[in-house]
Order: sequence, then structure tokens, then C-alpha cells
Amino acid sequence: MTGQSRSSRAATTVEVAGHQVRLSSPDRVCFPVPGYTKRDVFDYYLAVGDGILRALRDRPTTLQRFPDGVDGEMFFQKRVPARGVPPWLRTAEIKFPSGRTADELCPADLAHVAWAAQMGTVVFHPWPVRAADVDRPDELRIDLDPQPGTDFADAVAAAGEVRAILDELGAIGYPKTSGGRGVHIYLRIQPRWLFTEVRRAVIAIAREVQRRRPDLVTTSWWKEERGRKVFIDYNQMARDRTIACAYSLRANARATVSTPVTWDELTRVEPDDFDLRTVPPRLAAVGDPHAGIDDTPWDITPLLEWADRDDRDGAGDMPYPPDHPKMPGEPMRVQPSRARPVPGD
Repeated sequence: MTGQSRSSRAATTVEVAGHQVRLSSPDRVCFPVPGYTKRDVFDYYLAVGDGILRALRDRPTTLQRFPDGVDGEMFFQKRVPARGVPPWLRTAEIKFPSGRTADELCPADLAHVAWAAQMGTVVFHPWPVRAADVDRPDELRIDLDPQPGTDFADAVAAAGEVRAILDELGAIGYPKTSGGRGVHIYLRIQPRWLFTEVRRAVIAIAREVQRRRPDLVTTSWWKEERGRKVFIDYNQMARDRTIACAYSLRANARATVSTPVTWDELTRVEPDDFDLRTVPPRLAAVGDPHAGIDDTPWDITPLLEWADRDDRDGAGDMPYPPDHPKMPGEPMRVQPSRARPVPGD
């Protein structure tokens, strides 16, 4: 997919997927501790092309950009400029909870990823939808977030509980490291349900995990109630909430990578095993553990039935992120320690 550039120092042009992509300032340091340059980041994304395209293809994608390296200014780019971009660059219109819209990058091939890397993108945050229907997710994401006092091993233990439940339901989950202390589990689902419904499904499975392992897992939105447990962040399935995708670099000193692993590997690896230097040869040697993720889209009806059961038992909706409008059936968005007692209680 790639051609040879003419210079390692000056701005140059690289052929990617049949397009000419300009690479400027290739020697600019992006990760100061290991000394990785903008060229290293660019080459990394070309090297993991098959894997990252599986995660990004046809998905509206927010770009986390660091024009001066990860120690410099950072911003999230949700709108592709109307001018000054290649004519072949594809976008998709998405709608925020506020009702406003934006045309986001929507990668059709590896040249789109290379263009984003040229623009200083380190982390790719795709929506869990495809351009064909941006209101109905085809990817259910379970984010296992270790709280203070817990670590990656605890997230792995929680992931094992999720896997057991998915096995009972006949669903296939695909795990990956977050690039930090957490674990992500993805399921390809049929794109039939709105964000609100898929979020209900994630809440249902999170509550089931918590029922089975209350010593390990929490679904409490308020940090003061979580304790030393692994938080299942159900709001990662709310509209406009995204997760660093498979094979995305993370903006930390080590240049770790959010890396797909098999279920067996998950119990043996550490997040620091996977970084800018180690992941390309790993992908070339063992292939992508997420290679089959698109093969069996799943019907989430069983989880929605669990959600209905929970509603009948008095466990209704849970708080949304603060930038969302108040949703029907949502409890008060008040930190418990600051909630005022209801008169007469």
C-alpha cells in the first residue's frame, strides 16, 4: 500500500492506497520519552493498516490531535475543515446530543488514516456506527475501568465474568487492552437499535455482572460510590461517547497501543507489552484476533429483555453524561453526597 518517500527530513509525499499523502516535519518528536517521531507514528499506522481499518472503516471518527507531540497542546477534532483537505477524503454527518451536527472523518481506506496521522492525530476515536446509518450502532462496547485501588488484573477478572455471560447468551465478545489499565470488549451487533436501546443493553449486562461479582464490579456512576472495584462504564454507549479503537496508539509516555488479544492471551499479558514498536511485528506474525468480528452480528434482544426485567424490579435507567439533555426515566443527576432530602422523608 505504501511507496518510498524521497526524504526523511523535509516534507515528502507517500503513496497510500492509491492516493498521495503529504508528510511534513517527519522528524518532529511526538513521544519524547522513547523519542518516537511523527514519521514513526505515520509508519506505525501504515504497518497496522489491516487491523486499524477493520476498526475504522466507514465509521465517523473523532481525531485526538497533538500537533506538537503528546507533551504539547491536545484537542479533539470532530469536524473536517471545509477547505484544504484532499478531494478524496470522505466524511459522514453525525448528530450530537445537543442536536448540532458535524462532518467527521469517515475512513474508506488507509490513506484516510495516513492523512490523519499527518495532521498530528495520535488517537482515533470512532463512533460505534457506520456511515450507512449513523443513528443505529452496529458495535456494542463494554468498557471495564479499574478504579483507584484496582488494576489491570482486576479488569481481566471482570472481563472473564462478562465472557461467561456472553457464552451463556450465545454471543461472541472480542477483548482488547485499552492501552492503560482497562479492558474493552466489543460485540458486533445487528444495526437495528438506537443508541438509547443499545445503552440499555449494556446496562443490563453490567448489572448482571455486578450481581454475580459485587465484590469486584460496580455500575455506580458517581465516583464516591464506586469503591475499590472495576467500573463498567455503560455511558460509553451513549451518543457521542467514543473509545480509542483497536490498534490506536495512546497518548502516554510509553506509546502503548489498544491491542486486540484472544481470551486466552488476556490472562497472560500486560498493557505495556503492546506499544508502537512491538505491535506491528505481532500483527504480522499472529494476525488480528479481531479478524472474525464482522462474521456474526448478534441480536441483542435477550439483553433488552433483561433490561425490561430490571425495570419491573425497580432498577430503571441510570444517569447520562452531563452534556446530554435530560432523558425520559433518567434519575436525578445529583451527586449523592450533595442531594437534598425530599421534604417529608
